[in-house]
Amino acid sequence: MRPDQERRNTVEAAASLRSRPLRIGIGGPVGSGKTALVASLCREMSAAVSLGVVTNDIYTTEDADFLTRAGVLQPNRIVAVETGCCPHTAIRDDIVANLDALAMLEGSHPDLQLELVESGGDNLTATFSRGLVDLQIFVVDVAGGDKVPRKGGPGVTTSDLLVINKVDLAQMVGADLGVMERDAKQLRGPLPVVMCSLVDDPGAAAVREWVERQLCLDHRTDRELP
Repeated sequence: MRPDQERRNTVEAAASLRSRPLRIGIGGPVGSGKTALVASLCREMSAAVSLGVVTNDIYTTEDADFLTRAGVLQPNRIVAVETGCCPHTAIRDDIVANLDALAMLEGSHPDLQLELVESGGDNLTATFSRGLVDLQIFVVDVAGGDKVPRKGGPGVTTSDLLVINKVDLAQMVGADLGVMERDAKQLRGPLPVVMCSLVDDPGAAAVREWVERQLCLDHRTDRELP
């Protein structure tokens, strides 16, 4: 058996033991690459894991439309929430619309094992309510310069995974990747940091592997599922 097939079988078996889908929030500033990352994870993982996605935009369904056009999932596995307000509110303070969207997905697809909840683009203070998601990924990119991680904010310092995205652009914008990684690790301590380029690695291998590891854990005990 090929290693990639063995990996898929392991993840599929562990995910099937969950009492409900694992919910992962994906947040970050406008243009950091959240939707492209969601598309990559869906494309790479949907063969082994039953997936659903909820997107948040203030006044449009643009992110959901992008995922639908990309064909990364069946359209009925993608639900759009139009927040009509600051994205912080819909993912952290008044999460009812997102909970309703997740309930809709789970009602239509009882086999769901993983749900990705993408926040609308916001600043470094955006975080998800733990009543909405189990884990959160925060995405920043190099376009803002290498000062971005050291500015901190709860998205950078407390997310379960920090993704520094678009590293292929670093030379063009004069960003020092070593500085970005160093500052991020100093602020985050043991929490993981991934350097990512969807141009060089369209499959986002390091992020996908992190998500797969989470699917194999019981997050109530931090132990591997049997």
